[in-house]
Amino acid sequence: MKERHRSRPRALVSLAMAPLLAAGALTATASHAEAAESRVLLFTRAVGYVHGSIPAGIRMFQEEAAEQDIELVQTEDPAVFNDAELSGFDAVIMLQNSGMVWDTDAQRQAMQDYVTGGGGVVAVHNSLDAGIEGEFPWWDETINGGAHMPGHAAGIQNGTVHVEDPDHPSTQDLPASWTRPEEWYNFDPNPRPNVHVLATVDESTYDPGRFAMGEDHPISWCSVASGGRVWATAMGHDAAAYAEEGFRNHVMGGVRWTSGTVPGDCGADAPDQDTFEKVTLDDGTHDPMELDVAPDGRVIYIQRGGDVRVFDPATRSTTTAGTLRVYTGGEDGLIGLALDPDFAANGRVYLNYSPAGSAEDVNRVSAFSLEGTTLDLSSEQKVIDIPAYRDRTFPEPGHTGGGLEFGPDGTLYIGTGDDTAPNLDPAWQGYAPLDWRLGREMQDSARTAGNTNDLRGKILRIRPNDGGGYSVPDGNLFPAGTDNTRPEIYAMGFRNPFRFTVDPATGDVHMADYGPDRQGATDNRGPAGMGEYNVISEPGNYGWPFCHGDNEPYAPYNPDNGQVGPKFDCANPVNESPNNTGLTELPPVQKPHMWYGYGASAEFPELGSGGIAPMAGPVYRYDADNPSTTKFPQSFNGSAFFYEWSRNYLKELRTDGGGPASVNDFLSGTRFIKPMDMTFGPDGSLYLLEWGSSFGGGNSDSGLYRIDHG
Repeated sequence: MKERHRSRPRALVSLAMAPLLAAGALTATASHAEAAESRVLLFTRAVGYVHGSIPAGIRMFQEEAAEQDIELVQTEDPAVFNDAELSGFDAVIMLQNSGMVWDTDAQRQAMQDYVTGGGGVVAVHNSLDAGIEGEFPWWDETINGGAHMPGHAAGIQNGTVHVEDPDHPSTQDLPASWTRPEEWYNFDPNPRPNVHVLATVDESTYDPGRFAMGEDHPISWCSVASGGRVWATAMGHDAAAYAEEGFRNHVMGGVRWTSGTVPGDCGADAPDQDTFEKVTLDDGTHDPMELDVAPDGRVIYIQRGGDVRVFDPATRSTTTAGTLRVYTGGEDGLIGLALDPDFAANGRVYLNYSPAGSAEDVNRVSAFSLEGTTLDLSSEQKVIDIPAYRDRTFPEPGHTGGGLEFGPDGTLYIGTGDDTAPNLDPAWQGYAPLDWRLGREMQDSARTAGNTNDLRGKILRIRPNDGGGYSVPDGNLFPAGTDNTRPEIYAMGFRNPFRFTVDPATGDVHMADYGPDRQGATDNRGPAGMGEYNVISEPGNYGWPFCHGDNEPYAPYNPDNGQVGPKFDCANPVNESPNNTGLTELPPVQKPHMWYGYGASAEFPELGSGGIAPMAGPVYRYDADNPSTTKFPQSFNGSAFFYEWSRNYLKELRTDGGGPASVNDFLSGTRFIKPMDMTFGPDGSLYLLEWGSSFGGGNSDSGLYRIDHG
């Protein structure tokens, strides 16, 4: 497991902080605000039991801040909990806060938004038992992984702490076993596995009282929760603790990690594999492509040959709801599906397909009405047509893309491939096809993916209209009316963005892109073939066919004379193809968040080796109010799921600042055969299509599955 650390940017907040500073609510203990490595809020309000150790804790943080280049701002005033003030802090320390320390819903929401937006929180001792159960359940879920403190050991007793993760910044300077005096908190239920346990306490070394937890008693932990970093310790009751060197190192390591000044791995302790079950729903699929789950539990999925299928959980049976007439040459056919955000009310399903026998060669996105298990083919409302090359006298180009996903704002995202024959001419085998010779445009990805005036090789973002057609929302890559561009383009520069998803909380697009089939080392024409994983939080250019992988450039090439030109500039790419109808000067190339080739990756060794067929799966968002008994646990909140079609595995990605922080195995002991599409249902279970072990002819082992936790 490897961490890719990214510190959280700080906003300039001098004007926003002025009212509170003027009122004397905040006390800054470091005067070097501009030079400080981090800016941290120390919140010390207690409205229930007031620990006598609070002054000692304040003194400790002041002393450590002065030594560690931290601007520390201390207050007891909850008015600081608003978006403007909190945006100026890299972390918030909650010291011995008892009772409901926030006065308003707005203050509680600001705390939640701060963490969701990437902020860090350190919680010490009584802040883990803040007396807010029932009033602010988000706090217990986020800080304690859903655990509560029903009671603690009687008085101060010596107990032995065992360090479970010696590599975290908060534990790396501690001994493996550490005996110290404490008022030992008990928790129910055990916060593991919803948090990453850093240290446990050995109950055999003291009397835990009637709420004993047994052999597994976490006492300090961390998590990447709801988008931010959380570090918590139940230690710190007595004033003397804040003078202990070990305790000070422990807590300040947590402060440095949450504020983003030092990296550290904090993936939650994964639930036991036995707590998940892969359930077969339908083993009669044929060339399955994409799926979605209705609010009532119906699973709608498509097959490339044109079938729209509906699995009814009430009858545990599958019905072909309707069959579209589609053209299935190359990678075309029925290739994409998404349910309308208001599907429960309007029954509208969006399909991306290749019309058979159409006068114009296109891939078409249309809306249809689905009622029960019947698709009304006569209800079609065309939304958008995307050009597709289909000269039957030549081999069919691949790279159709086709995926459909709705964002949280109701906009529809469409993935389109570069529609270019990759292997028609051996001259381009393994490289970006950039054939600029007369009549060879079908081998030129610069005419599509690198063309700002073409819809192919893109992620499009539109808003479907009721009754057909679409409008273009603000915020895409090129404003409407920009010469030689298409306003539908949200992101460009993709070879085959076959599977992508949209985070329902943040709107970030998680997208996987395929590279060319080449295992050789980088040479004068370009890099080896690589798969990419991108997290797209704003419009941008992702490089193909000029750059790929770790922003490695290709070079123009003339097959007639073997001449290789200078490599493209990824920071300032220029499209000089004679087939380009768009801008010549392109936006700078954005670097992917993860990339890998056929062999073991030095940067991402967890991905293994083998073929390259990357797929971006869904981002899980935990809902504490969801009554489902099969939903994934809170520890997976914010996790993105990556799967590899050729390597037959699923991986879980912990995110940090938008990109993967760690790559974790997921159900490595479970058999997967060419996973094709995944999504989370309203029940919090993970739904999965598998293509199976063969192309065409039945796809043995293909099927529709559900992964439950419980």
